[in-house]
Amino acid sequence: MALSLPIDPAANALLQRSPLALLVAMILDQQVPLEKAFSSPYVLEQRLGHELDAYELSQYDPEALAEIFGRTPALHRFPKAMAARVQEVCRLLVDRYDGDPAVLWGGPTTGAELLKRISELPGFGKQKAQIMVALLGKQYGVQPTGWREAAGTFGQPDTYASVADIVDGAALAKVREYKQQLKAAAKAKG
Repeated sequence: MALSLPIDPAANALLQRSPLALLVAMILDQQVPLEKAFSSPYVLEQRLGHELDAYELSQYDPEALAEIFGRTPALHRFPKAMAARVQEVCRLLVDRYDGDPAVLWGGPTTGAELLKRISELPGFGKQKAQIMVALLGKQYGVQPTGWREAAGTFGQPDTYASVADIVDGAALAKVREYKQQLKAAAKAKG
């Protein structure tokens, strides 16, 4: 399997080769369309003029980084807040994982440990952390013992519940349908 989103092929390629780009995409994947979140690391790389680097982003002037995020078209609906969040995550990566997300998710031997590490990232609540575990397991071969259980609903095979399940346009449509069903059920309940 390979993550395949309806975005610029170069943006998809970046997500395949750069663990940091993938992590930045997951950080940005809230309150914006999925395509926007997952193409923004590529746009950020273009604006910086070189490959994303956690050390550089962790030390970047916060106002300058917010300006880069906010240039038209903005990388996120809330560019200043998301620039700060990316910087927070990069600082944690530098402090604990030598600036490399692959070290963060490459070390755990159990799904529970992987989920715990991802949950410690700023902005990663339970659901986002589970989606990240599922994405790593289903699309990137990061499969420590018990990863499916740690990912909860999102780790189950043959589901279409999150970005972890998107391998083509048909899968994307199924994920969108699933999310619409959830929203309708929540609206009916509330």
